Amino acid sequence: MEQPSQLSQESLEHQHAGHGAGDEAGHDSGHDAAGHAGHGYVDGRADYVRRLKRIEGQTRGLQRMVESDQYCIDILTQVSAVTRALESFALAMLEDHLRHCVARATVAGGDEAEAKITEASAAIARLVRS
Repeated sequence: MEQPSQLSQESLEHQHAGHGAGDEAGHDSGHDAAGHAGHGYVDGRADYVRRLKRIEGQTRGLQRMVESDQYCIDILTQVSAVTRALESFALAMLEDHLRHCVARATVAGGDEAEAKITEASAAIARLVRS
């Protein structure tokens, strides 16, 4: 199983690996025509990374609790805290995406706008189901 820090680093690398208007899967690479980063979260990246590191620490704490045979309810309480932290992170990321990526696409209009709205709707559905 991948460690959260590896996952978050790989996600950042993947998001910045694209060139031009989209990657091979048809997703917006987050770069404009000049190659400048354009993801909605770019201005808050340091905060997002800090939050992910905190979540990683909480997750490692859960592992230590299990390894040291802590009481089940105490572990479940910590699981709830990690879950809330991840949900909060996801909602903040979603808000940035809506305010930046989707808003930019709606200004452009056409197929790009429709695609971003569909993509955002699918992401919201996944979050609601999780």
